[in-house]
Amino acid sequence: MSATHEVTNQVPVLTGNDMAADPALLEALHREGAAWAEEELHEIGRLAGSEKAQTWGRVANENPPKLLTHDRVGNRIDEVEFHPYWHDLMDVAVSHGLHAAPWRSDRSGAHVARAAKFLVWAQVEPGHTCPISMTYAAVPALRHNPELSQAYEGLLASTEYDFGLRVPSTKRGLIAGMSMTEKQGGSDVRANTTNAVPSAAGTYVLTGHKWFTSAPMSDMFLTLAQAPGGLSCFLLPRVLPDGTRNPIHLQRLKDKLGNKSNASAEIEYDGAVGWLVGEEGRGVRTIIDMVNNTRLDCTLGSASLMRYGSVRATHHAMHRSAFGKNLVDQPLMTNVLADLALESEAATTVAMRLAGATERAAAGDAEEEAFRRLGLAVTKYWVCKRAPSHAAEALECLGGNGYVEESGMPRLYREAPLSSIWEGSGNVAALDALRAMGKQPESVEAFFTEVGKASGADARLDDATARLHKELANFSDIEYRARRVVESMALVLQGSLLVRHAPAAVADAFCASRFGGDWGIAFGTLPPGVDITAIIARAHP
Repeated sequence: MSATHEVTNQVPVLTGNDMAADPALLEALHREGAAWAEEELHEIGRLAGSEKAQTWGRVANENPPKLLTHDRVGNRIDEVEFHPYWHDLMDVAVSHGLHAAPWRSDRSGAHVARAAKFLVWAQVEPGHTCPISMTYAAVPALRHNPELSQAYEGLLASTEYDFGLRVPSTKRGLIAGMSMTEKQGGSDVRANTTNAVPSAAGTYVLTGHKWFTSAPMSDMFLTLAQAPGGLSCFLLPRVLPDGTRNPIHLQRLKDKLGNKSNASAEIEYDGAVGWLVGEEGRGVRTIIDMVNNTRLDCTLGSASLMRYGSVRATHHAMHRSAFGKNLVDQPLMTNVLADLALESEAATTVAMRLAGATERAAAGDAEEEAFRRLGLAVTKYWVCKRAPSHAAEALECLGGNGYVEESGMPRLYREAPLSSIWEGSGNVAALDALRAMGKQPESVEAFFTEVGKASGADARLDDATARLHKELANFSDIEYRARRVVESMALVLQGSLLVRHAPAAVADAFCASRFGGDWGIAFGTLPPGVDITAIIARAHP
């Protein structure tokens, strides 16, 4: 029997590459003080690019977790069942310290190294990085209660992944989740109605419903509830110290747009036992330490998705021909690829700068903490906002092939909006930036000190910075203009970092297209004269 057709001009599957071979990421790793971690970063990068790990990610996403409310004889168990590949992904993340490990490390650059590894490994399957991020972020919040911190911090930072429902103190390692929002309030957590009543044992009894609980299979949750003194933060283990189950009932798992491998749940606290973290009435202030760190991971996660999309679009264009030559040699396609790579590099550079600020702030640097406070708010808004449009354009580079599931691009497309919603939608992030400027004016000074390090290097950036100063000089109707102001701040920060640290071709193209006025709205509208070839080369797989 003869073949009916011969397959030609199809792109080979991209596996076997080192996903840490990202010039912008490696340069930032060295610049931010974690050069010592490069070997391990390449190790996790090679694993991330392997066919094995890519299969883990795909299959875990195609087989979402299942809620098991009761066992076969009717006992309430409130368990979540995952595909085995989910646990493989988690094991790699935990063993490489992508969770809370840096908080227990004495090595300078530990947070930066962790951020770089997170950015690389998240490209395999972003869903499992949710509990990894929560665990990382839980430690600084938990430190508001020294006794709880002493009991659990070492286990949260352990590099052993120990899945299963047991007394936390008996496990080799712990995973933490977050349970804040309720159906009537969403981001307005002060509208929460979950009630916390003090008990004679020194604990609190919580009753109420949570609309979104991230990673409900975690060993413990940080949650908000109304105590006698006001909205407060509590730690709730799923198994109590005496071995009994805490009455935390999983009502249903959310059927989400993307992030399919990860479980998100509605839960009921039916007289659940919790321990106060921080002071009564200071719940928001306590848990903001957790939120700020998960916002960093939102930024890293979006940068990760952009890198994934840029590399796959470039790989496709290198191997696919149309109208007599490869797509990568077609002028308009090169404009698109370069613009995608430019956005990706800007996102990676600013995310890693904020990881460095987190490192130095944790060590007691007040100026870096002030910069991080505002820089993270504006960056979380902008980078996470850019990820969905970036994913859509990267998918389009593959044409119809990109629209089918087996290309992996639809999964990227569905995942991309998450970080813009998680830990505060665009409006919440923009208003948080205004709040930081109003309540912590030192953050504005620190922001412009950082931006000012590039002063005089590029006239277009200088002009954009001057316009930004003018915008901020007028606080009338500032809430109405918040998105415009915060977008400008994010772009000026990205531009200043690229002018200082990126190759000239990258910095020139960014300033020309983002500040020069000679560009369109869509990706692929870079002006003539920029060095497109040099930019695309940094996105080669």
